[in-house]
Amino acid sequence: MERLVDTHCHLTEPPLHDDLAGVLERAAAAGVTDVVVPAYDTASWARVAEVAAGRPHLHRAFGLHPWVASEELCVEKLELLLRTGGAVAVGEIGLDFKVEGFDRDRQVEVLDRQLALAVDLDLPVLLHCRGAFPELTEAVARFAPRLRGVVHAYSRGPEPALALVGLGLHVAFGGAITRPDARRARHTAVTVPLDRVVLETDAPSIGLDGVPPEQAEPRHVLDVAVALAGLRGERLETIASSTTAAAHALLGI
Repeated sequence: MERLVDTHCHLTEPPLHDDLAGVLERAAAAGVTDVVVPAYDTASWARVAEVAAGRPHLHRAFGLHPWVASEELCVEKLELLLRTGGAVAVGEIGLDFKVEGFDRDRQVEVLDRQLALAVDLDLPVLLHCRGAFPELTEAVARFAPRLRGVVHAYSRGPEPALALVGLGLHVAFGGAITRPDARRARHTAVTVPLDRVVLETDAPSIGLDGVPPEQAEPRHVLDVAVALAGLRGERLETIASSTTAAAHALLGI
């Protein structure tokens, strides 16, 4: 059985949290050895810490998502949590210009403060981005080459991904590449150097071909790996070995 890592899964959210023992059992049966559980707002910080407590294969990430950039960000409190709470990354953070009503300048400000903190603490970042890749690339460039991390749930064409890879980041592919009509994501999944690729589900937010989001689980990272192997013409063992090694090196797990 291949060893796989789900680098982004919201196990604190229903329906996953409602059947956590079953979800984790099914993940283990599929070869998923580690799952990264990111927070997204200040209220979720405690829930992430709780769900990972006593489960060494679940890994915490703490940060403030761009959808809630209007929340007060106490950098000192976040820093203390990142230093003492067993975090493997700062996340989920980023930019989202697709949703109306969000202050873009505020998003950039909050992102920059968290990127600076990640560099200071030598932690990778988990980056969300929609409709803001030029701005995200500019932000990452401000902290390169010390910044490292992953652009999660990537589904666009190769150019933005390769620009971010050139700045030292990894790219995470999920359920999108299992869909035959997701041409841009599938093309990018073939184009990005394999040693810069990691896998994820983003469950329960994103589904797969034939699997609606609310039914997605960490076990489905195996389906993502199978899809990536087919697209790249590689053996499943090669994809699993490379993406797991990249996740371990990036996240220190």
